[in-house]
Amino acid sequence: GILQHPDGTVLKQLQPPPRGPREQDFYNKVYDSDCCDSVLLELREYLPKYFGVWSPPTAPNDMYLKLEDVTRKFNKPCIMDVKIGQKSYDPYASAEKIQQQVSKYPLMEEIGFLVLGMRVYHVSSDSYETQNQHYGRSLTKETVKDGIAKFFHNGYCLRKDAVAASIQKIEKILEWFEGQKQLNFYASSLLFVYEGSCQATTVRFSDVALAEKRGMPKGLLSGGDILEYNNNIHVINSTENGKIEASVAKGLSKFYALHKKAYSKRHHSQLSLKVESLEQGNMWKSSTCITQEHLNGNVIPQLEKVFCHMPAEIKESANVEVRMIDFAHVFPSNTRDEGYIYGLKNLIKVLKNILDN
Repeated sequence: GILQHPDGTVLKQLQPPPRGPREQDFYNKVYDSDCCDSVLLELREYLPKYFGVWSPPTAPNDMYLKLEDVTRKFNKPCIMDVKIGQKSYDPYASAEKIQQQVSKYPLMEEIGFLVLGMRVYHVSSDSYETQNQHYGRSLTKETVKDGIAKFFHNGYCLRKDAVAASIQKIEKILEWFEGQKQLNFYASSLLFVYEGSCQATTVRFSDVALAEKRGMPKGLLSGGDILEYNNNIHVINSTENGKIEASVAKGLSKFYALHKKAYSKRHHSQLSLKVESLEQGNMWKSSTCITQEHLNGNVIPQLEKVFCHMPAEIKESANVEVRMIDFAHVFPSNTRDEGYIYGLKNLIKVLKNILDN
């Protein structure tokens, strides 16, 4: 699995040959200080930063890749690992290996991607829900959209801002693939991370209807903060006892702050919404404080509306990362990586369907 270094980076143990040395060579090539290849220089934008190899003093023969922790800047990171491509085996795989990989997920060739795992923070219960690769392999053509939508649902509503921002970032990676013929990627993944806690989102209240109340979705998970991960997502105990804070950041000429205290994860909650306006427009012109206690099954309408119906022009500002990871099966090529391109296009199509519906 992935380990954390005290300096804030993460350590990925080098796999046995030829996979480990191949991945190390890939990173060394892309991050070579003398690199002047524009294709590789642009590729750096879509990878975790690479800081060379590292060995613990007590075991100098154990080699680790030292990489940027993409989740580090997030308070409540929601993480999903999606394998991309029509083939999860490389051109040098044995017939046995090919059969093994195909039997694991026969739809890989048709769909072009596979969900390997996810962890989603639910604001409603202050807890994480996790799914492993068995969940991803259970998805069919008919259920894959709902299966991925689950990653973007925070217990109150679908985080359309995070979906939209993810689409934009994948489209940039797709542009890179469509313009290069140097490398082909097999069994490589995209790592998705977005901020699960309700903070730092600019909202025009003229576009947000605060009055509508909705029933709280049933069957929300609570507890369960010890998490199971795929090899790319490590175990974190991240449930906090106390309060969930949501701050709606300063935007335009207005400042809005939204705070929710959770006195109990399941039964009691209080919402205080303070709206301060400074000048102009058809925004609110007063300072208001609304408090609701013991909601008894009613979802907090302010919170839901803010994060479910944000104006389109600010969705791209959502705190989201999409990075390429896992490069043990990357090979030189003189053709476009059509399998990876196919998977990216299909994944974008699914995400757009989630957004539209």
